[in-house]
Amino acid sequence: MYLNIRQKVILGFTACVLAIGFVGGFSYHYLHAIELKQHVVQIADDLREIVLEIRRYEKNYLLYGLDEDFRQNQAYIQKALEVLATIMADVKNLKVTSQMDTLKKDLIDYQGLMEQLASPGERSQPDSRGLGEQLRARGKSLVDLSVKLVAFERLRILEIISTLKTQLLISVVVFLALGIIVAFYLSRMLVQPLFQMQQAMDKIAHGDFTPLPEPPTSSEEFFALFRAFNRMIHELEEHQEQLVQSRKIAAVGTLTSGIAHELNNPIAGAMSLVETSVETIAGWEMQADKRDEILDDLRFSIGELRRSAAIIRSLLDLSRQTQTYVEAVDMNRAVDDALRVLHNQYKNLPVEIVKAYEDALPAVEGNFANLGQVLINIIRNALQALPEGKGRITLTTRQPSADMVAVECRDTGIGIPAASLKDIFKPFYTTKAVGQGTGLGLYLSHEIIRRHGGQIRVVSAEGKGTVVTVELPCRRREA
Repeated sequence: MYLNIRQKVILGFTACVLAIGFVGGFSYHYLHAIELKQHVVQIADDLREIVLEIRRYEKNYLLYGLDEDFRQNQAYIQKALEVLATIMADVKNLKVTSQMDTLKKDLIDYQGLMEQLASPGERSQPDSRGLGEQLRARGKSLVDLSVKLVAFERLRILEIISTLKTQLLISVVVFLALGIIVAFYLSRMLVQPLFQMQQAMDKIAHGDFTPLPEPPTSSEEFFALFRAFNRMIHELEEHQEQLVQSRKIAAVGTLTSGIAHELNNPIAGAMSLVETSVETIAGWEMQADKRDEILDDLRFSIGELRRSAAIIRSLLDLSRQTQTYVEAVDMNRAVDDALRVLHNQYKNLPVEIVKAYEDALPAVEGNFANLGQVLINIIRNALQALPEGKGRITLTTRQPSADMVAVECRDTGIGIPAASLKDIFKPFYTTKAVGQGTGLGLYLSHEIIRRHGGQIRVVSAEGKGTVVTVELPCRRREA
């Protein structure tokens, strides 16, 4: 039968209480016996003194024959019988009871002999001398019995004290042994696992996230604790990786912000010159195939410059730490503006854009430019996910709750593999071909929405399309 730690502690505590109660009960029993026997010894001493008085008045009567000595002798005999009656009521279950019965019988016999000796004319009889001898012998027996009674009870007291000492010594040894066993058990069951966890915490403080092995105990509580601790280690390791990645990104942002600013203007100037050259060459009169070849090269250069400019803008967004202007944003209008920016990318594609806007949609509180960048990234990803640009993109706005506004982008593209879903918001992660993405779009979108107090959810299945949902809090009235 399995017992958990709480049940084991209760069982051990109960056993200790029972053991202490057992020892205490025996000790109380012995102390009560000692108290009773001490009382018996005291009365036996008194009884012995009474018997000695009886013998004294007996001798006086045998020597002088005075009636006063006889009366005193009888009075002390009656007193001795009363003392015996009192003490026998208290010690009826003790071994000394039989001796007291003998003493009582001898007292009664002694009293009969004394009365017979004191009867009128008895002392003149020939056998009176023999009766006196019997009386003396009976008196001596009474003295011996009273002395033995006292000695017997004192001996019993010493025996009980010796037994009590032995019991207490055994109890101390047993409790010490139990204490050592319990200490060893607690050390194995509690201290060792806790020490193991302390060592693991020290390792975590130094960057070692090695999971704990199974605890050296069969307790289910410690198994659950170690499992929870290992989950915590796993979470700390992941957060540590995210922290390291964030620091790397911050370092990259700091490094690239200067480079991006330096490169942005020359690229913009080069793009302007190339576009002007394209227009100029288009008007020249020259051999058609030669002109077309030059135009193709220039148009390719324009595309590469635009892609470089997009990368630089992403790097600038990554390194930007300034506060942004907050305003009331109409998400229906923001979606329309994002479609207008991307119109040139999909106007010649066989793609169907479906709008499903909710009327009277509440405004959200945020930065229009930043939220527009998020929508552009999401819609651009949907366009790029359509095989050969063929398919349908449905843009829906709604109010899922009283304080939230949602924008949903649903496409019929190739979808995202399940193994990649957990990584799509990581910086520099992309499933696109080399040269088609920087891996910063969704990361920046996620950061922008997080700063706005909202969230992005992505649901996708490979070959079945993707649904991206952005939820943002409504604008507060007092704002």
